Amino acid sequence: MLALTHRSFAHEAGGVPHNERLEFLGDAVLGLVVTDWLYREHPDLPEGQLSKMRAATVSQRALAAAAREVGLGPYVLLGKGERRTGGADKDSVLCDTVEALIGAVFLSHGLEASREFVHRLVDPRLSQAADLGAALDSKLLLQEYATERSLPAPVYQVEGSGPDHARVFTAAAHLAGVVGQGTGTAKRHAEQAAAGDAYRQLTTGADDPTLAELIGTEGNPDD
Repeated sequence: MLALTHRSFAHEAGGVPHNERLEFLGDAVLGLVVTDWLYREHPDLPEGQLSKMRAATVSQRALAAAAREVGLGPYVLLGKGERRTGGADKDSVLCDTVEALIGAVFLSHGLEASREFVHRLVDPRLSQAADLGAALDSKLLLQEYATERSLPAPVYQVEGSGPDHARVFTAAAHLAGVVGQGTGTAKRHAEQAAAGDAYRQLTTGADDPTLAELIGTEGNPDD
């Protein structure tokens, strides 16, 4: 039950525990399982391409899609306000809950059971990872844009607002005089949105390589 308890529900219930610590743990377990599989299955690929494939597999959008496929949304415990705003189908809520469930499986049953659970969720994305590349990781994409042009690394500024149970983060991504903007319920989500906005500004209508050319794939560039 803890893995399904969103902080908005916990706040309205008088401060009961919520799933963010499990989310933190599950994120690490997910990364380990996916990285291990990619490393073993693609022995000839360089680190950079493996990183792109991992990013495509564990992105917020990919995990939210996996959550929808198993019908997770209705089981997430949400506060009244979060329910009214469609929280049960928000990418951020679904992604965080999937990670919390992975953390709970790890604590209860260990790494091998977690590995099996992760593969049940993400195997369809793993099979597509080579095609998707980094298209779902805007921060990595923006960093590659800067590196290839010998630019300084992107700089991120993040501010939070609202009560603890309904925190909203606003991020700005600065690169080459462009400022991308993004929001999210977690800092990393806001930064990803800001990076995607900055990348689109830098490449739209310019002679720079397209997304497909930059990452060597025909994947969908939208994040």
